[in-house]
Amino acid sequence: MKILLVNPPNCGRSIPEEQYGIDSLKQIMRAEPLSLEALAGNLDEHEVRIVDLKAQPDTFGEALAGFAPDIVGITGVTCEANTMLKLASEVKRESEATVVVGGVHASNDPSFFNSADIDFIVAGLGKKSFRVLAEALRSGKGADEIPGVTRTNPGGSISLARRKCSGEDLVDDKPPRYDLVNMYREHYFLESLNLQFGLVSVAFGCPYRCSFCSIHHITGGTYLTHSTAAVLRDIRIFADLPAVIRLVDANTFGDAGHARCLAGEIIKAGIKKQFVADVRSDTVVRHPDLFREWKEAGLRSVIIGFEEVDDTRLSEINKVNTVAVNTEAIEILHDIGITIIGDFIVSPDYDDRQFQSLRNYLGEHPVDLPMLSILTPLPGTPLYESMKERIAIHDLDFYTLTNAVVPTNIPEKAFYENYADLMRSSHAGAKL
Repeated sequence: MKILLVNPPNCGRSIPEEQYGIDSLKQIMRAEPLSLEALAGNLDEHEVRIVDLKAQPDTFGEALAGFAPDIVGITGVTCEANTMLKLASEVKRESEATVVVGGVHASNDPSFFNSADIDFIVAGLGKKSFRVLAEALRSGKGADEIPGVTRTNPGGSISLARRKCSGEDLVDDKPPRYDLVNMYREHYFLESLNLQFGLVSVAFGCPYRCSFCSIHHITGGTYLTHSTAAVLRDIRIFADLPAVIRLVDANTFGDAGHARCLAGEIIKAGIKKQFVADVRSDTVVRHPDLFREWKEAGLRSVIIGFEEVDDTRLSEINKVNTVAVNTEAIEILHDIGITIIGDFIVSPDYDDRQFQSLRNYLGEHPVDLPMLSILTPLPGTPLYESMKERIAIHDLDFYTLTNAVVPTNIPEKAFYENYADLMRSSHAGAKL
C-alpha cells in the first residue's frame, strides 16, 4: 500500500503577539519528525513517503495529489490538533484514502478526533500497532480489535483498548527511515544558536508522574529503553550529517545502568559526536560519575526540567524534587563542563514577587539557556482535571505553552511583559 505520513505545519497562536505586540517570545527550532521516521521504518512492505509541512508548509496538496496514497497518517501535539483535523478534511475532499491520526494529543485526548474525516485513531506508541493496522487494511481483514487503535464513531462514543506497551513495541530491529526527509535536512536547526542537529531515540516514557506532563499515555506508564546496539546503529546513520545529536527522550537517563552502558559503548566505538540529552536533576546528584562518563562520550548539553524555584510549587505539580537538589545539580554540571538548558514553568498565578524570585534564582545560579514556558493544563493530564473549571481559552491553537489559558493573577498585559522581559534577559548572550 502507499502510505503518506504527515507532519503538520507550525500553527500555534500567540496572545502576547496578537494582543500586545510582544514578538520576542519566538523560539524557532525545526526538528525532523522522528516519530514518523520511526513509523516508516516498520513499514518496509509498503511504499512510504513523509511530507514535512514545518519545513515546507504549502506542499500538502501537491504531495497528496502526486502520491495518491491509500493511507494518510497525521501526527501532532495539542496546539496542532485543530490543524490535524483540517488536514484530514482536505484528504477526504481530495482522495479516497483512509485517514489515521496519532501522536501526543491523540494519545491523551482521543475523543477529540472522533470525526467523520478520520477513520482510525492510534493512541500511544504506534510503531507496531500502525503496521498491524496497515496490514489489516491491505488484507481486508477486521481492524477493530487492535490494541491501541480505535475506529472513529462520529456522533457516538469511542472505546479504546489501551495497548500494554513493552519492548516489542520499539521494534528495535527496524531503524527509522531518516532518508525519507533528506530533502528537508537543511531546515532542521535551532535558529537562535544556528545549531543543526539530528534526532535519535534512547527511551520512551518516564517513571515519574508530573501533573502537567502528557508523556504518561504514550507508553501506558511504562519506561522503555532501546537496546544499546539499536541506539549506536541510529547514531551511525548520521555519520556524514550534523555533528550534534539530540537524544529526544522525556528522560534519557531514566535507567542509570542502561545510560552507563550506552556511554561506554559510544566511547568504545570511537564515535565522535556531541550529544544533548533530557535528564532529571536528581539523577545528576545521585550519579555524578555517570555524567563524567557521558562527558567523555560527547555529552555537550543537558535539558533539565527545574520547573519551579519554590518547593511548595514543585510539590503542587508532583515533581518529586526540591530546589536544593536542582541547585546542586547545576553546580555539579558546571564543574564537569556540561552546559545546561533549564526548563522553568511560569504559572499564570505569578505576581511580581514570583517573577522576581525566578530572576533572582537565575542570577544566583546561572543556567546557560533558561527556557520559560507557561503552566498549561493539557487535555488528558492530571493538571487539566484540576484546572478545567478555570480554563478561559479552549481553542487548542493557543496551547503552545507560551499562552496563559486560565486568567492571570496580575493584569494580563503586565504578566506577558514580565514573561517577555525575563525571557530576553535570560537569553542575552546564551551559548551552548
